[in-house]
Amino acid sequence: MQAFADLITQLERTAGTRARVEALAAHVQAADAADGAWALALLLGKRRRRLITGRRLRQICLERSGLPEWLFDSCYAQVGDSAETIALLLPQLALPPTPPLELPLADWMETRLPALAALEAEAQAEAVLAIWAALPEGQCFLFNKLLTGGFRVGVAAGLVTRALAQVSGLEEAELAHRLMGGFEPSSAAMQALLAPLAAGAAGPISRPYPFCLASPLEAERLTATDPAGWQVEWKWDGIRTQLIRRSGQTFLWSRGEELINASFPELEVAADELPQGTVLDGELTVWPAQAPQPAGFGPLQRRLGRQKPGAALLRECPAAFVAYDLLEMGGQDLRPEPLGRRRAALEGLLQGLPEAARTPVAGLLRLSPVLPLGHWDDLEPLRQRARSVGAEGLMLKALDSVYGVGRRRGAWWKHKLEPMELDAVLLYAQAGSGRRANLYTDYTFGLWDGEGRLVSFAKAYTGLDDSEIGELDRWIRRHTTERFGPVRAVEALQVFTLGFEGLQRSTRHRSGLAVRFPRILRWRRDRTPGSADSLSSALALLEGSAAAQR
Repeated sequence: MQAFADLITQLERTAGTRARVEALAAHVQAADAADGAWALALLLGKRRRRLITGRRLRQICLERSGLPEWLFDSCYAQVGDSAETIALLLPQLALPPTPPLELPLADWMETRLPALAALEAEAQAEAVLAIWAALPEGQCFLFNKLLTGGFRVGVAAGLVTRALAQVSGLEEAELAHRLMGGFEPSSAAMQALLAPLAAGAAGPISRPYPFCLASPLEAERLTATDPAGWQVEWKWDGIRTQLIRRSGQTFLWSRGEELINASFPELEVAADELPQGTVLDGELTVWPAQAPQPAGFGPLQRRLGRQKPGAALLRECPAAFVAYDLLEMGGQDLRPEPLGRRRAALEGLLQGLPEAARTPVAGLLRLSPVLPLGHWDDLEPLRQRARSVGAEGLMLKALDSVYGVGRRRGAWWKHKLEPMELDAVLLYAQAGSGRRANLYTDYTFGLWDGEGRLVSFAKAYTGLDDSEIGELDRWIRRHTTERFGPVRAVEALQVFTLGFEGLQRSTRHRSGLAVRFPRILRWRRDRTPGSADSLSSALALLEGSAAAQR
């Protein structure tokens, strides 16, 4: 495991892309296949199973060290990570000298850590203490993170596939495809991943393709092009999904590489009508069969994660798959074809289904419409119509573009609506984690109710730059009125403009509203608390959004 710990340290200390790729490639080349497979799975975030809670490790540390809880908590407040706090406190545990323990990463992941998690309380504590005593200092932190499932390293998937391409000689796109749909780390899996292309070889029938992603619109790059060379669609507010029909089986994959068939059984049934060897790319939504637009993200959230949705939920929140690309037809990979041809094939596929097949899929498999655009001056008025059809903006895709891997700037653009905005008052603050563990960076904001009271409305963690965070942190410390554990209540004096994607009614929140993707847009130093918005303003936004969709 030392080689993997050294790699993590090197990656954390290296900023340059080229140097990081070289470090990753060198590790893959030097590592045993099984160790390399586990390193790959961890770096890509494909294995983050929690075997022991951080609270349990904290308990073991406190019981052995005799440190008071308040002192541990103070240390944690400075470090921002319980696994690292424990690793730094190990010298306080006075553990007996123990012969060094050096095991392969695969041994830890496949045998030692699961066995440790299965032990009873007292035996488990003794085993953890023995490992802490035997591990080199640099490995204790890694051991704690692997055990608690909190291992995260900021390495983009693109850098990993680039390193693998350097080692194997394969194309990055081919490696990205091989990694899709789940990667079970093993020596055989690593060898198969890096194996040369074989004529006619095919992967698992369930394997999806890497998703092609859009970049935020850079309008100046469009003006020199002909609008006729672009396909314009609504940007639907759902879950990006691939629907796969191969060898008599159906697979529904989210962009997060989760297989979600069980949550949407009606789509699995509808896909039975598709020809074998078909892969559709589209948006998973809740869309009643006779409704003119989807129901929004709130109803979709009710379906997500439900392994066996009941009849009432299926009836109240009917799913639909809105298709906008055809990636495979008759088992042939269409991604290298230009979008114009793929779109024509998609239309032909859905419209050409036999009459007997159309009834089962009506309302379940929908074709995303192409919007007319004669001149670039028409783009903004078109975008402003998005909310009225239940969309969150526009998608613009070059008709000559292939279906690439990841985000390739210039071929696909997303042009979202401006967020909803409200001015809210800062009520509470909590310290962040990691490098911001010493700063108050997590904020709770309130709106005025009808009786002149501020009611908690939304939490936001992003939107301020480092200098603003530092300034606000100093202000929070000087204007704290109460403390509730790690949370500080502050004087209701600071006003911020919050942006968010949507609102929905909720009985779980004091305000009666749930906010989607809230973030700070501006620190309104020019505003007084009394001028902040009220819950009635939020309800007006909610009603206005609903009216626009009617």
